[in-house]
Amino acid sequence: MAIDQHKDVEHGLEKPFIHKANCLDSDQQNGSISMVLLSTCVAVCGSFQFGSCVGYTSPTQSAIRQDLNLSISEFSMFGSIITIGAMIGAVTSGRLADYVGRKGAMRMSAVFCITGWLAVYFSMEALFLDVGRFCTGYGIGIFSYVVPVFIAEIAPKNLRGGLATLNQLMIVCGASTAYIVGSVVTWRTLALTGLIPCLLILVGLFFVPESPRWLAKVGRKKEFESALHRLRGKNADIVQEANEIQASIDVLLDQPKVRIVDLFDPKYIRPVTVGVGLMVFQQFGGINGIGFYSSETFVAAGFSSGKAGTIAYAIIQVPITMVGAVLMDKSGRRPLLMISSAGTCLGCILTGASFFLKEQNLLAECVPFLAVSGVLVYISAFSVGTGPVPWVVMSEIFPIHIKGVAGSVVVLVNWLGAWLISFTFNYMMAWSSAGTFSIYAAFCALTIVFVAKIMPETKGKTLEEIQASLSS
Repeated sequence: MAIDQHKDVEHGLEKPFIHKANCLDSDQQNGSISMVLLSTCVAVCGSFQFGSCVGYTSPTQSAIRQDLNLSISEFSMFGSIITIGAMIGAVTSGRLADYVGRKGAMRMSAVFCITGWLAVYFSMEALFLDVGRFCTGYGIGIFSYVVPVFIAEIAPKNLRGGLATLNQLMIVCGASTAYIVGSVVTWRTLALTGLIPCLLILVGLFFVPESPRWLAKVGRKKEFESALHRLRGKNADIVQEANEIQASIDVLLDQPKVRIVDLFDPKYIRPVTVGVGLMVFQQFGGINGIGFYSSETFVAAGFSSGKAGTIAYAIIQVPITMVGAVLMDKSGRRPLLMISSAGTCLGCILTGASFFLKEQNLLAECVPFLAVSGVLVYISAFSVGTGPVPWVVMSEIFPIHIKGVAGSVVVLVNWLGAWLISFTFNYMMAWSSAGTFSIYAAFCALTIVFVAKIMPETKGKTLEEIQASLSS
C-alpha cells in the first residue's frame, strides 16, 4: 500500500490530498485575507517599479539629450540597455529566489533599483546614465519573475488569479505615472520618484511572511506553519493545505538537482512549452514596438502631434487592466486570453489598414482616426488578458523544484522578445508599416490557436493540482 501511494504522489498528488484541498472548511476558505492583501501590496510595489523604469525614457528624452548633450545613438543606448540588464536579471532570478527566498530576492532587486536611480540622478555624462539604467534593468528583471511567483504561492486558489493580475496592473500604473509626472517635473526629479516604491518594498517586507511553499522546500517547518497561519488567519484550519504542500515538497525533494537541459525531460516539456510559448506570443504580438513608439506611430499616421494619443494610451490601460483582474478568476485564464488575443489582432488589423490607406492615398481624413482607434483597441485588449495572463500562468504551472530554472528561462525569453521587437520596430516600419502590423496580427491570431490546443485552464485549482494535471 505504501509503495502504491508513493507512486501516486510521484505522478502528481495522492487523491486524498486533492479531495481534502477541494473540501477545505469554511474557516480556511474564508479566513482572514488581510495578510494576503498586505503581502500582495508590498510585492506589487516591485511591479510599479517595473513600469516606472520602462516608462522613464518617454517623457525625458529631449530634456536629457539637451542637458547632457547626448547624441541620438547615446540616448538610444541609455534607453535600450535596460533590457540587457533585465535579461541578466531574468537568468539569475530563479536561482536567486530559490537560494535567498522570495523576500530576499525582492530586497536585492530593490537595492539594485535604488542604486540605479541614484546613478541616473547624479549623472553628468552618458556612462553614469547607462550604469544606472543597467542596474534598474537588472532589478526589474528579478522583479518580473519573483513578484508573480510570490503572489501565486501565498494566495488562496480562489483569489490567486485576481491577485496575480495586480502585477500587470501595477506595471501599467507605474508606466502611466512616469508619463504623467515626467511631463511636469525634471528628469532628475523623476528619477528620485523611482526610489519611492523601492523604499516601500524594503520597509513592507518586514511586516509580511515569506512564501510558505519556499519555507517548506528549505525545511523550515515551524516557519512554514507560522507563515501559513498568518496568511490564512489565526484560527483557520491549515492542516489540509499544509499536508498537501508538504506531500508535494517531500516528493520533489527526492528529485535530482535540475539543470536547464532537464527541462527537455518529457514530464516537464508541456509546462515549459506553455510558459515559453505564452511569452513568445505576448512579445511577438508587437506590444513593445507599439508601446515604445506609439507617439511616432500616430505622427506617421498623419497626426501633427502624437501627444494626445499617447496620453489616451497611458490612461486607458489602468481601468482596462482592473477589469482583467476581476475577470481572471471569473471567466478563467483560457477564455480571457483567447478573447484578448482576438482583440489585439483586430487592433493590429485596424492600424495596418490605416497605413495601407495612407500608402494608397485613400480616405486620407479617416487614416489618423483609424490608427488611433486601432492602437487603443490593441492596448485595451492587451491590458485585459494578453498582458497579465502569461505572467499568472507562468507562476502557476511549474513544480517548485524546477520553478527557479524554468521561471528564469521563461522570463529571459520574455525580455529577449521585448528587446527584439523594440529594436526591429522602426526598421520594419520603414520597410512597410502595413506589413509590420499584419505580421503582428498573425502572431495574435496564432496565440488563439496555441491557447486552445496547448494551454491548460488553471482557474480554481491549487498549484499542486495544476502541476499534477500537466505531468499526467
